[in-house]
Amino acid sequence: MLRASAIMAAGTMVSRVTGFVRTMVLAYAIGTALLGDAYNAAYAIPYSILDLLLLGVLSSVVVPMIVRAQQHDADGGRAYEQRLLTLATLALAVIAVAAALAAPLLIDLYTVWPPDSREFEVAVTLARFILPQLAFFGMGAVAGAILNTRDRFAAPMWAPVLNNLVVICVFLVFAMVSTAKGDIAKVSDGELVLLGLGTTAGIVAQAAVLIVALKRAGFSFMPRFDLRNARLGEMAKAGVWTIGYTVVTQLGFVLTTNLASAAGSVVEGHGISPYTLAFQLFQLPYGVIGVSVITAMLPRMSRAVSDGRFDDVRSEFGSSVRLICSLMVPVSLLLMVLGPAITVPIYGHGANSVADAVYIGNVLQVYGLALVPFALFQLLLRVFYSFGDTRTPVFVGAGTTAVNALLMWLFFTLLPARYAVMGLALAYAVAYALGALTAWWLAGRRVQGLGGWSIGMALTRMYLAALPTAVLALGAVWVVTGVFDGLGFVNSLIVLAVGGGLGLLLYLGVAHRMRIPEVNSIVGMVAGRVGR
Repeated sequence: MLRASAIMAAGTMVSRVTGFVRTMVLAYAIGTALLGDAYNAAYAIPYSILDLLLLGVLSSVVVPMIVRAQQHDADGGRAYEQRLLTLATLALAVIAVAAALAAPLLIDLYTVWPPDSREFEVAVTLARFILPQLAFFGMGAVAGAILNTRDRFAAPMWAPVLNNLVVICVFLVFAMVSTAKGDIAKVSDGELVLLGLGTTAGIVAQAAVLIVALKRAGFSFMPRFDLRNARLGEMAKAGVWTIGYTVVTQLGFVLTTNLASAAGSVVEGHGISPYTLAFQLFQLPYGVIGVSVITAMLPRMSRAVSDGRFDDVRSEFGSSVRLICSLMVPVSLLLMVLGPAITVPIYGHGANSVADAVYIGNVLQVYGLALVPFALFQLLLRVFYSFGDTRTPVFVGAGTTAVNALLMWLFFTLLPARYAVMGLALAYAVAYALGALTAWWLAGRRVQGLGGWSIGMALTRMYLAALPTAVLALGAVWVVTGVFDGLGFVNSLIVLAVGGGLGLLLYLGVAHRMRIPEVNSIVGMVAGRVGR
């Protein structure tokens, strides 16, 4: 698992680093005021639709079904994979066209902007050019799922790098040719076409890389329209609950974007954009560490369940939790301490001010509370998915989303508009902590225990090992801001170098001395590669 996860983590790390550059250039080119909010609202919609229609089904239904087809079909599941790719491509092409036509309705659903406002008009224009990427993203997602079941993990993790590079070039061109400087009233239709089509071009390039990788893995695609043999009935029976789960979570996201857009209309720079940019940074550790481990874990866990090896399921889950949290724990503490120091160098340029970047960092600090609970929640869902149980996650997700929605509304009502987005992040953290506890109890009943005591002791030792890192980071913030009077670009880099860089080295050293096995494995692997 460590080797497979390391390959994926390397690709994901490069992808996230280029993603950092992408968001930096985005903030530089269009800022985080109303133009940035309009772009981020339009950009979020296709991913919400994909979550609803495809991505959740991929992890919970399609991957286990492909594994079973590979194990039991006479042709090793090749025909079944071809039918899936054909079906996904056709269905998402139709959905992409329909969504582009319905762009005004979708923007109205996700925001509170009046239909005659400039921000609404700009968001609709961008959405019409961005929504067609649905077809290409879905095609690439199915190709990536097929590659994962063949234990080919590199391409799905490296393909987004090309996407980021394409979009970075688009944003740079926009920054050079646009005279709007983040002012939504001055942006032209041609500039909006550049932003929209350029964003879609990145997804087209990403899908092309995955199709080529699939062909090199020995998969020759031939369109198959004999959908009666695609086991759609079995997929629908299992997938209806997954779609139900994504419907519930997307309802929560709709509420989030509506509340954030309302706050941004009152205080510019405190709306959808800071929420989106902080959330992307919050997802970085999970994307690099958590997704890599989960992607490697799910096919093996599905095989163990298929063979009735529940001990292996518990062992796979426990090792995954400890491996993920061995790095998630110190990173979560660092996010809570170093949020503004992280965001100022990334977002405090061009059309975006340092004060805007600091606010994004404040939101990120609150999100640091959610990092470990969110990762545990996602791991626990994979336990149910490995059993083919897609119904239980719906109820767990519904409860989590209901709590999140209630807390978001409560915090939005009680807090001033300038703190509203921070309140949304706090509601997210509390809701996922409660959701993880509920999911743990239910999953433990399914496999006769998840080894909670041993995992709890391991997490306690990790937090103890990370405390000196948090203290060092906090001291760096106090000293640098006290001596240099605030956080600028250079000051933030100093804080990150001392609090983040030296802090993580301190954690690795303390954890190594405390003989935390997962940290020792990571240190040993890195040391071995350096030695060679």
